[in-house]
Amino acid sequence: MSADVDEYDGAIADNRANWDQRADVHARSRMYDVDGLLADPSRMSQVVLNDLAVLAPHLEGGTVAGRSLLHLQCHIGTDTVCWARLGAVDVHGLDLSPNSLAHARRIADADGARITWVQGDARTASRAVDRRFEVVVTSAGAIVWLPELRSWARSVHDLLEPGGVFAVRDDHPILGAMDFEPWQVTGDYLGGGGTNTYEDAATYTDGPTGAITHTVNHEWRHDLAEVTGALLEAGLVVEALGEHPFMDWRAFPDLVECPEGWRLPEGAPRIPLNFSVVARRPG
Repeated sequence: MSADVDEYDGAIADNRANWDQRADVHARSRMYDVDGLLADPSRMSQVVLNDLAVLAPHLEGGTVAGRSLLHLQCHIGTDTVCWARLGAVDVHGLDLSPNSLAHARRIADADGARITWVQGDARTASRAVDRRFEVVVTSAGAIVWLPELRSWARSVHDLLEPGGVFAVRDDHPILGAMDFEPWQVTGDYLGGGGTNTYEDAATYTDGPTGAITHTVNHEWRHDLAEVTGALLEAGLVVEALGEHPFMDWRAFPDLVECPEGWRLPEGAPRIPLNFSVVARRPG
């Protein structure tokens, strides 16, 4: 493993322990509603529907059906199951947390979905998964847990078939700079400012916070120039860059429900809440 990965081993271990505990809370939460997902084979998560809206214009026929797909940072696998329900084949899900993957296996088995689960760091996913895919996706709340993006982008490139497509959609980095409290800037927007370490027993779902005893978290800011620059440097061709007025979770009380999830109320300043990038490996 390279020196730039080793530098973050302690922080990554803290995050793994934290997400191992979060997985138990999330699997029981109303937000993930695992029982409801399994009870209705036609149900699609709104996260996946939002991701598909970004991805579809770059896929022939606008669908993942019949295409091999890798879901990076898949957590407990509910969204990965939804990608399989959309007809993706040879579906793989990769996550850092072994307990998250234990839940993912249980959920996929109950759904009858044939998914291969792999434990690993998204920055070195191409070492953990010895094959290529037509589609690689990652989504909300993911890349903030990665210390740097250059190895991540190289891994994405290596995991794609020539002509394959990658899509990332995540919280807009400006929200992190505002500590999810518009309208006051309290933190870095631009990347390169080092590790943001904090203690927090809360989780973004409903459920008891007392279950989270490993409260140390480490996050890293990644501005849009860093995200797109890393993908370009890795040899991918960026086909689309989007900034969106909605997000997948209620990050602060001012947000109101909308078809895509949550957005600011009418009359509020128009700021991006999500961003997306679609990139392709040249054929």
